[in-house]
Amino acid sequence: MPTRQPIKHFLQFKDFTREEYEYLFERTRQIKAKFKAYQQHWPLQDRTLAMIFEKNSTRTRLSFEAGMQQLGGSAIFLSTRDTQLGRGEPVEDAGEVISRMVDLVMIRTFEQDIIERFAAHSRVPVINGLTNEYHPCQVLADIYTYVEQRGCIKGKTVAWIGDSNNMCNTWLQAAEILDFNVHVSTPPGYEVEPERAGLFGTDHYEAFADPMEAARDADLVTTDVWTSMGWEAENEERLKDFADWQVDADMMRVAKPDALFMHCLPAHRGEEVSGEVIDGPQSVVWDEAENRLHAQKALMEYLLLGKMPA
Repeated sequence: MPTRQPIKHFLQFKDFTREEYEYLFERTRQIKAKFKAYQQHWPLQDRTLAMIFEKNSTRTRLSFEAGMQQLGGSAIFLSTRDTQLGRGEPVEDAGEVISRMVDLVMIRTFEQDIIERFAAHSRVPVINGLTNEYHPCQVLADIYTYVEQRGCIKGKTVAWIGDSNNMCNTWLQAAEILDFNVHVSTPPGYEVEPERAGLFGTDHYEAFADPMEAARDADLVTTDVWTSMGWEAENEERLKDFADWQVDADMMRVAKPDALFMHCLPAHRGEEVSGEVIDGPQSVVWDEAENRLHAQKALMEYLLLGKMPA
């Protein structure tokens, strides 16, 4: 009987090395080029992805489901509302059962602990499609988008403006691994929590009380909604607290002239970003959204098959 290879999961950005990310960025470029040229690429034929959703989604569901089909496989959507997970089945039991029936699992849920427990009992790779703490697939696509548009991100400066949420946490992890800098500006009371962020160093991170100073000379300015899923009860309070943290044209002017603007979407124009910025020439939000599809195809292929020849 063949020896099973160790299972590799993608639960946080720091789960992979710089060398692995360099491979994934190049593989994403190749897979995207095949897609644009209408070339069939079915390395995952007859493989099945289970997608477990406890949080609502547009981009995550579409990019994983379409991506798996484009790789020759199939994807099954499971909502906790429609499965035994929603009736109290232990996460550990679900991991044991589901992973015996599919080849790959993607989970979009609340606490990181849920996905960690599932992965500990899974016989197949598990991907974090979003948790309260991290959003590694989004930042994978975001950094690929920067590489595609401007080249290597090493040594560059990313300005994170707004809430220290799962996106901010993941950018901070990425900076440590890929050797770039993150300038973070949050309102008082919403600062980065190093332990929750999973930081293992501070050499690539600097906090700014003034968002304009955080954005100064940045190569990339990025933000997210002021109220993430799960914090809707705080919406009115957050609208007041974050009023001075909108990414607008004045803020983009203090960044580098060729700075890019990114947003993981959905966006609220007039709140965290002005319409002038998100719909302006420095915005790459639509390329960024599309690249979720291609970067995740490279990720799924890598988790199941390892490195592929060009």
